[in-house]
Amino acid sequence: MKTARASLLILSALTALIVLAACGQSSSGNDPGQANNGSGTKSAEGVVVSIESSQIGPILIAKEKGYFEEEFAKFGATINYQPLQSSSQFLEGIAAGRLDFARIGYIGTITGQTAAIPFLSISEGSDGAGDGILVQQDSPIQSAADLKGKKIAVAKGSSSWGLILRALDKEGLKASDVEMINLQPDEAQSAFQSGKVDAWAVWEPARSNQVNNFGAKVIADSKSIGAYTPGYNIVRSKFAEEHPDLVVAYLKAYERALRWENENLDEAIALLAGLKKLDEETVRVSIANNVPLNLPISDTANESQQRTADILLELGEIKEQVDVTAVVDNTFITRALEELKAE
Repeated sequence: MKTARASLLILSALTALIVLAACGQSSSGNDPGQANNGSGTKSAEGVVVSIESSQIGPILIAKEKGYFEEEFAKFGATINYQPLQSSSQFLEGIAAGRLDFARIGYIGTITGQTAAIPFLSISEGSDGAGDGILVQQDSPIQSAADLKGKKIAVAKGSSSWGLILRALDKEGLKASDVEMINLQPDEAQSAFQSGKVDAWAVWEPARSNQVNNFGAKVIADSKSIGAYTPGYNIVRSKFAEEHPDLVVAYLKAYERALRWENENLDEAIALLAGLKKLDEETVRVSIANNVPLNLPISDTANESQQRTADILLELGEIKEQVDVTAVVDNTFITRALEELKAE
């Protein structure tokens, strides 16, 4: 499969969605802004906030504990939860105005930028070390160098796709040296377990589930290749412009869930395992491999992100230089943490 051409098709499709979005209706409606309700709190009555809700960690916890509802109710807003599978779907939703918030992998922010998707990165949402390249236990493939000429299942445009590219780059290989099969996790699992592909690049908790319950082994992850690849909380730009208080509310709910998770880890693991229909050990390892965060986006993250963008450009996976800091806005997370401290 010609990976450069495939990735460009993804970016082209996402760009086209922006045009379609201009004719569509935003998930937060046509509310021109937030009016003061007389109590010092700006009202967002009638606004429906759309949140991607599939990922293990603070997002699912905030949903189940009611933290999102509590924070948004202060402004009169309600929530529409959308369980999606990968970064490309998150970006499609944002481009079409159907999605307002998501935690996305580092690659998604780069491909989103190159496709002119209107979003802002508003916090480091995880340390991003959870992606891994898996092979079967008896596979002769021992490292990324052995992937040359092999078939790899991966969701194109995802953080796991980026892991493959960086792992290959470290070994002096290009994307054209392997055959990447564009599959979402549910399809990829079947292809991997049936032997239709030689390897599978995927994030948590699918990574730990395959290792713990099916005997797969990890031949590369971001730690082994020396890359810092955080996940990011992102928001649709127009939503942030119209409803800045609701962006802060999202991050406060996320932070409350993160603190509860850290203070009640065993209970959190049991809750998440039940929601995702996974065993508790898989969830425990998944969290340890991809530590949830909620911090201002650091210089370290920006530098690693820029390196990844430069590699994508060198490989021809993107066609223009991007400044990764152009979408970074730390004002919301700074305000959210300050407000929580004061409460």
